[in-house]
Amino acid sequence: MNDFQYYLPVNLIFGRGKTELLGKEAAKYGKRAMIVTGRSSTKESGLLDRALTLLKKEGIETVVFDKAEPNPLASTVKEGAETARRNKCGVIIGLGGGSIMDCSKAVAFSACNDGNIFDFIYGKKKGTGALPLILVPTTCGTGSEGNSFAVLTDDASKDKKSLRDHAVIAKASIIDPELMETMPKPVLASVGFDALCHCMEAYLSRICCPVTELLALEGIRLIGENLVNVYEDYSDKEGWDSITLASTFGGMAINQAGVAAPHGLEHPASGLRNITHGRGLAALTPVVYARSVDAAPVKFARISSLLGGRSEKDCVKVIRRLLKWIGLETSLSAEGVKAEDVEWMTENTFRVSSASIKNHPKVFTKEEVKAIYKEAL
Repeated sequence: MNDFQYYLPVNLIFGRGKTELLGKEAAKYGKRAMIVTGRSSTKESGLLDRALTLLKKEGIETVVFDKAEPNPLASTVKEGAETARRNKCGVIIGLGGGSIMDCSKAVAFSACNDGNIFDFIYGKKKGTGALPLILVPTTCGTGSEGNSFAVLTDDASKDKKSLRDHAVIAKASIIDPELMETMPKPVLASVGFDALCHCMEAYLSRICCPVTELLALEGIRLIGENLVNVYEDYSDKEGWDSITLASTFGGMAINQAGVAAPHGLEHPASGLRNITHGRGLAALTPVVYARSVDAAPVKFARISSLLGGRSEKDCVKVIRRLLKWIGLETSLSAEGVKAEDVEWMTENTFRVSSASIKNHPKVFTKEEVKAIYKEAL
């Protein structure tokens, strides 16, 4: 067994109804909070009003920043940080899906660190902390509530890359499966597959350790046994609990093990064309894995068995079957990627996502990546 280090000081508060603890948790870190959320979903579901009531009950003044978008932009983060500083906010609350949580982390970081956030992402500058952060996920996909990553897109270059800093690990992540149940089916399919990909890629990672292996394999099992059932029957409470927990496990697993080639290839596509992340992964993952099985047959056999297959030989078939069952069969071209984008995406993969490419069981060349993109179109 190889030596390893695992460090993740996150307070996970998991369970139905735990949203009610939001005010008490936030009050530990200040009397003026900023809620980072999206433009519509938390308003339509009533969650934003509920959060404001819970915070007011604890005497917390609140500012709402509702400009976080899918594939959050560096410019949005800058605006959010300026809003937090101007209003003298002492705690940031991320209320929403993975993109909102990533934006919240970056806002908390940028409020304490002046300058272009991509200078910190690329290591040109070193950060000095972040505002305290409370996360309340409303989708079971990124697992951002359980790690130190914040995935952002640079407005000008279209680079999509993660800020990675222990300062943006949440002081508390309130994970309430009840909040997931308002997701439309297409959103559930997309985020559920993203969570599965996190678990699969962490398990396949070249730096997977015994702790992340346990988390990743259990996440794969929970999704394999429950995602389709929940997709077909929203009343399956135990199923919702299981896939929500699996998503958090996936986020925790990639915190140490990182992601691999599917994410490495997807980020250039969604950075360039602003496509839905889970749908981009659905287009790419089967193509990537078909070219990877021989490099890690034992691990692909384990993944297959947890998803209802028999061996490494049917792993890709089993994944494609799952995508069909949850209505997520797609291609890059169906998501808006054009043939002329392949050259740019290939170059961007090796400039921005080289660590993910090197972390995969089979390390692809530029020509192989180009061929994968073309097949996925």
